[in-house]
Amino acid sequence: MPVSIPAWFLPIVVSAIGLGFYDICKKHAVRENSVMPVLFLATLSGSLLFVAGTLLFGNFSGAITCSLHQWGLLLVKSLIVAASWTCVYYAMRELPISIAAPIRASAPLWTFIGSLILFGEVPTVLQGIGMLLIFIGYYFFSVLGKLEGISFRGNRGVHLILLGTLLGAVSALYDKYLLNVIRIPRDTVQLWFSIDLVVVLGLAWLIRRTAFGHRHRFVWRWTIPATGILLILADFLYFYAVSLPEIHISILSLVRRCSCIVTFVFGVYWFHDANVKRKALALLLILLGVFLLALAG
Repeated sequence: MPVSIPAWFLPIVVSAIGLGFYDICKKHAVRENSVMPVLFLATLSGSLLFVAGTLLFGNFSGAITCSLHQWGLLLVKSLIVAASWTCVYYAMRELPISIAAPIRASAPLWTFIGSLILFGEVPTVLQGIGMLLIFIGYYFFSVLGKLEGISFRGNRGVHLILLGTLLGAVSALYDKYLLNVIRIPRDTVQLWFSIDLVVVLGLAWLIRRTAFGHRHRFVWRWTIPATGILLILADFLYFYAVSLPEIHISILSLVRRCSCIVTFVFGVYWFHDANVKRKALALLLILLGVFLLALAG
C-alpha cells in the first residue's frame, strides 16, 4: 500500500533547505561586520523581491488590501520578528554556525508547548516518537557546544540566540493565528509583514546609529541580498503550508528547523567547525524523526 505524504510536507522540506542556505549566507554576511545595516539591507532585498513578484503576477492590489485592524495585527508580527532577528544576527556574529543553528532549531520545542496550550494540538504516537527524536538531536547539539568552550550560562551570544529563538516560537504560533484562525490571506500577511519589517528595522538602525555611532565597520558582501532573497522564498513556502487546513504548527516548525542539517554540512566545510562526527550523530536522529513525521502524515 503506497504511503501518502501530507500536502504540507514537500513545501516545508524545500522551505527548510532554503532556510539552511539562508543561515549560511547570514553567517557570512555578519561575520566581523556591522549587524544592523546587514539586517536592514538583507530584509530590504527580500521585501523588494516579494513586492516585485506580486506586481509581476498581478496580485499586488489584492494582497495589499486589508483592514486597519488586520494591518495592526501584522505590524505586531513585524515587531516580534524584528526583535527576534536582531538578537539572532548579533548572536550569529559571535557563535560557531554549527552551534548557533541547532540552538535556533530548538524553537519547535517552545512552539509545541504553545500549540498544545493555545490550539490543543496533540500528536499521534508515531508523530510523538518522531518529535522526541528531533528534540534529542537538538539537545545533543547543545551539549556539544560545551566541548567547544561555549558556556550556555555565561555566553552573551547564547543568551541572545535563546531570546531570539523564544521570540521566533511566539512568531510561529502567531502565524497560525493569522493564517489559520482569523484567515488573513497569506499573500497579504507576507506583503505587509515584509513592508512593515523594512520600516521597523530601518528606524531601529537609524536610532542605534544616532545614539551609538559606528562600533563596527560595515562591509558590503554579496551574501547580504542573498540572505534576504533566500528567506523570502523560504517564507513563501512556509506561509503556504501554514495556510492549509488542519495543520499542526508544532510539527511544521519541527520539520522546517531541520534546516540545521544544511547549515551543519556547509558550516563544517566553509567555516571549519569542530566535533563533526558527534554532531553528525545528532543530525541522524533529527533526520530519522523527520522521516517518521512524514510517514505519520
